[in-house]
Amino acid sequence: MAIFQQILFIAVLGTVAWLGYRRVSLIRSTILLGKPEDRTDHPGERFSTMLRVAFGQKKMFDRPLIGVLHFAVYIGFILINVEILEIVLDGILGTHRLFAPFLGGFYPILISFFELLAIGVLLACIIFLLRRSVTKVERLQPVRHREMNGWPALDGKLILVFEIVLMIAILTMNAADLVLQDLGSPHYRQTGDFFFSQFFKPLFTGLDENTLIIYERFAWWFHIIGIFVFAVYLTYSKHLHIVLAFPNTYFSRLTPKGKMNNMPEITAEVKTMLGIETPQTGEAAAIPDRFGAKDVQDLSWKNLMDAYSCTECGRCTAACPANITGKKLSPRKIMMDTRDRLEDAGRNMLANGGKFVEDGKSLIGDYILEEEINACTTCNACVQECPVLINPLDIILQLRRHKIMDESQAPASWNMMFQNLDTNQAPWKFSPGDRFNWAAGLEPKE
Repeated sequence: MAIFQQILFIAVLGTVAWLGYRRVSLIRSTILLGKPEDRTDHPGERFSTMLRVAFGQKKMFDRPLIGVLHFAVYIGFILINVEILEIVLDGILGTHRLFAPFLGGFYPILISFFELLAIGVLLACIIFLLRRSVTKVERLQPVRHREMNGWPALDGKLILVFEIVLMIAILTMNAADLVLQDLGSPHYRQTGDFFFSQFFKPLFTGLDENTLIIYERFAWWFHIIGIFVFAVYLTYSKHLHIVLAFPNTYFSRLTPKGKMNNMPEITAEVKTMLGIETPQTGEAAAIPDRFGAKDVQDLSWKNLMDAYSCTECGRCTAACPANITGKKLSPRKIMMDTRDRLEDAGRNMLANGGKFVEDGKSLIGDYILEEEINACTTCNACVQECPVLINPLDIILQLRRHKIMDESQAPASWNMMFQNLDTNQAPWKFSPGDRFNWAAGLEPKE
């Protein structure tokens, strides 16, 4: 029986590893559809940012209570999974509580600490589930935010229920184990009581040994398979940010949030128009194939990593003045739509031997509406609010540049401003020579 369990476990582990590798490889390939961009400068500053924002959850603590709850789930998720190492080795080797003899009296203390974290995760997930389902936090509700309809709303609830069930499985598994230890059952080595699960022992006291073994083995398998399923499910869910938050914050922009990336070829032309000298390279500036971005291939790889890193928390949308005033723009939807396009691109690549084949779709038009990007005021509120340093504004600006510069589809009210900029070097309809007329007579009297 033990040999059969070992073989079964190794088969399950191998299957999960293959599925995970296949999915991660596809995500990497879709991210690399984006244009190259160098984000390797100032490694020390980047590493510091990653530690503060991704590991330290700095921006989550802007809302202290939610920050503490989120931190409990986050740290619990990371540290509890240290226990998974022992479970995996037990499954491969056919042992039980492999580390107990090596750690001695410290082993029950360590497991008790993991149980404390499990209790913290359990309580935090229950509170988060109540916030979504009972108190109904506005930014998470599909009634107000159409991008949260269907799967996105269900995904958030499913993962919370899943984590609650997994934490219960850990605690009851340990409780059944302790009762079997008390009975002197073979294979269940003496470790001493664990602080929290010992209070669940009465649930199993009085059951015969075979029933206890069946439940303990069931809980063990349920827990480890649940972790494996979660690991694969993670790559399809918004919870991929648990992993991608680290590289995403490391490669985030180090320049001030309000600084926009200008287009070099346009900057040179504007400087020439204003009479500002520019370095002479001896070569005419290359004309790009496309101004701005029409599809994901026109964005940078970092823009695409941003899309996969989105937590769907809605803080960006809640702070967006366009959204607050009833416009269609939702920065969260921009990121979710970009990820949806990447998912479609991934399926395209799977069907065509790893190569993307033109499918007649584009990010702007088929996923994101022109009305959405035109509503943006470029205030950077969404960039400021994001807990993992995503920049929705960069994508919006590039899509808008394409619509205006490549397709000449700007709102009529904008065209007059563009014409004035072209002829008067200012948004206003008067000669540059009259620009300072408003200051006439304001000179200080001697």
